[in-house]
Amino acid sequence: MTSKHEPAEPIPPLGQTAWRGIAGKCPDCGQGSLYSGFLTLKSECDACGRDFTAADAGDGPAIFVMLITGFIIVGAALFVEVYYQPPYWFHALLWLPLGIVLPLAMLRPLKGLLLALQYRHQAAEGRLAD
Repeated sequence: MTSKHEPAEPIPPLGQTAWRGIAGKCPDCGQGSLYSGFLTLKSECDACGRDFTAADAGDGPAIFVMLITGFIIVGAALFVEVYYQPPYWFHALLWLPLGIVLPLAMLRPLKGLLLALQYRHQAAEGRLAD
């Protein structure tokens, strides 16, 4: 992710960069938005002009969301089953909506976080040394 111009300030600290990504803000200035849609990246920051076209989180956010969601739902379902033993329809009524809402709520912040960390560590496509 390169910029049309050098940033006015040095690279922000790791924590600040991470929170900017989670909030869906530009990792460079913290003002502009990363997204033009739910998960569609803008081509550049509205505020500072940072180019987002090289940014690619790939399948990383989806993998993290699946693992975290699975851990939460399976753990909670096992806890409820062992201690309360409700009927199976109750499990379906409780865990199916959570299995839809939780990943949708987590996907955008995790994608922003991974993109911000990519910016912070200046990650790019693999290059072979000459």
